[in-house]
Amino acid sequence: MSITYLEAIREAQARALREDPRVYIYGQDVGAFGGAFKATKNLAQEFAGRVIDSPISEDAMIGSAVGAAIEGMRPIIEMQFADFSTVGFNQIINQAATLFWRTKVPCPIVVRLPSGGTSGGGPFHSQSMEALYAHYPGLIVMTPATVEDAYSMLIEAVAIDDPVIFCEHKFLYYHLKAEKLPTEAMPVGKARIAREGRDLTIVAYSAMVHEALAVAEELATEGTEVEVVDLRTVKPLDTDTVMASVARTGRLLAVGEAFPWGGVTAEVVARVASEGFALLDAPPQRLNAKDTPIPYHPSLWAAHRPTARTIALAARNLLRT
Repeated sequence: MSITYLEAIREAQARALREDPRVYIYGQDVGAFGGAFKATKNLAQEFAGRVIDSPISEDAMIGSAVGAAIEGMRPIIEMQFADFSTVGFNQIINQAATLFWRTKVPCPIVVRLPSGGTSGGGPFHSQSMEALYAHYPGLIVMTPATVEDAYSMLIEAVAIDDPVIFCEHKFLYYHLKAEKLPTEAMPVGKARIAREGRDLTIVAYSAMVHEALAVAEELATEGTEVEVVDLRTVKPLDTDTVMASVARTGRLLAVGEAFPWGGVTAEVVARVASEGFALLDAPPQRLNAKDTPIPYHPSLWAAHRPTARTIALAARNLLRT
């Protein structure tokens, strides 16, 4: 029996509700309907009064969660899509992120963002918002790429006293499976070497980890060993693991699904260039989605985001440099 990425998220929430009476879930249609993607399916029946439907107001959802956290609760807020979280942006960055620094009162909220693109999702339901939130001090930004991390990182997110932005990728919900849930986990803020290599480092996160691993498999047939680093969290960013990988390979390609201007890949390249320039045998490169709104048409969407094909092309070009 296997468990999907989505089921791991549901199981993590069930465990948090079961083990801590301060935890509750709040969001649009999370109750009897089970959420837009069924991440809370059956939880309202099992935990009566603690899986609560909200009005269609992301601003009010986050604001009420901050207030509840001040009073000792540990809310999990589900956004139907990551894109919609911008409606609650003020509450997240000006209230939740700054609360402890202003008052010494912790703000243990988790905001779940169904992130990234799917075929036909279009510009309002496909964005990757992690870099936007990582810009602000006081927020932890998680980007799990595996079933195991989706489970263990969400459990840890609920236990952390800081506000957490939990970027779960919609494309992975049903496409990714594991044999069982983990009993141990790496700590938040620590990157994972998803594949060891000697010739090139690809740093990725979320769904792009799997595209990078596919490229590593392809290039291995040509005698090239690619090391893949899964960031796991983008705030904090594990610079030490990235730098150690670049020290082994001498080349860096940072890959992300988000828009190219600024962002996580830019931060990775900037840190390596400024702190590890002597480790590089070639200029560090990055690859992101196109700098346009995300298209609806499946063929255009496939051309808009990085894929194994475009990552392999960028990797080969870098290896020739």
